[in-house]
Amino acid sequence: MTTLFSKSRRIALHAGLLLSLATLHLGGVSGTAHAQAAAPEAPEVAARAYLLIDVTANQILASRDLDMPVEPASLTKLMTAYLVFEALKAKKIDLKQSMAVSERAWKMPGSRMFIDPKMKVPVEDLIKGMIVQSGNDATVALAEGVGGTVERFVQMMNEQAKVLGMNSTSYKNPEGLTEAGHTTTARDLGTLAIRLLRDFPEYVPTYAIKKYRYPGTPAANDSNRNLLLFKDPTVDGLKTGHTNAAGYCLVATAKREFPNLGPRRLMAIVLGTNSEIARANEAQKLLNWGYTAFDALKLFDAGQAVATPAIWKGKASSIKLGRSEALVVAIPAGSAAQIKTQLVRPDPLVAPVTKGQAIGSLKVFRGDQLWVDMPLQALDTVEQAGVFGRAWDAVRLWIK
Repeated sequence: MTTLFSKSRRIALHAGLLLSLATLHLGGVSGTAHAQAAAPEAPEVAARAYLLIDVTANQILASRDLDMPVEPASLTKLMTAYLVFEALKAKKIDLKQSMAVSERAWKMPGSRMFIDPKMKVPVEDLIKGMIVQSGNDATVALAEGVGGTVERFVQMMNEQAKVLGMNSTSYKNPEGLTEAGHTTTARDLGTLAIRLLRDFPEYVPTYAIKKYRYPGTPAANDSNRNLLLFKDPTVDGLKTGHTNAAGYCLVATAKREFPNLGPRRLMAIVLGTNSEIARANEAQKLLNWGYTAFDALKLFDAGQAVATPAIWKGKASSIKLGRSEALVVAIPAGSAAQIKTQLVRPDPLVAPVTKGQAIGSLKVFRGDQLWVDMPLQALDTVEQAGVFGRAWDAVRLWIK
């Protein structure tokens, strides 16, 4: 891997690129990947829209119609779960806390966990009922328990969507039944699913549960509808959805181990397939292709300095630039020798700088074409120097 360093000049994107694989905004961290003529060609996917993401590298590997409005069906429950997990984290609710089952929840059509108003169900079981059984009754019970009313909870869903940058999503209910204006996109689903994984890793194992039913309820509908959980041991989630209008949908996540890298996670989103089997097969096809067509190249470890440039008017004379997580790039298999990097940052750097503050980026080239742009962060806080120190550096900068 060749490394080129530049301090101040900014690099324009090449105009001749065939396809922009777009940018996922994930909690302020983003990477933009650009394909070129020799990039792997994605397989044919029998779905209205699809998206394949290398979560570890934060790159889109393949997509079709990723910004087309679609009905999310029960993929809506990813946002419901996000808000429930957030309420748990804030200690507004507790896993062992029991929630009442309203008439509205009991009478919900579609998939159910078969709870009724005579029951008080622990939050932990309602979450399993919503995720494993895709229970609309469990979902409404959780929405009422967290939001007070379903209507207030839906308002919270839309507010959270905006916070996450899901600007093409509009929620009308917490469970995903067809309703006018209840739409999202593959891109927004990718953003939500990745934030769910990263913000609440302690709850990710729930999505891998294959069978669940609440004691005293019918055994029917006790299997997770994500067929890949039963076929591929590396698949650990995430959610299925189906309505007549939406077709059969799936957000599938897989984590496989690789030498010199460790776990590498991919996510396949397929929307509008024609059967339960088809959504599993198409998602599996994308996952397998992604793992074989692209290598993951670790450029720097988590917290490792990409560069340590001088900083002026600060209590320290230099600052480390890098990322809190490992810098990994997904590249076409066998192309590591073509990779070179270029550091782009402001010059001069002037204190104060706060740890985590975005400063410059590491541009990764495949040959002479920009492949991915990785924003960098300050790994340390550098406070402003005293009056004398600032004045001295001001003179040195003027001379420089």
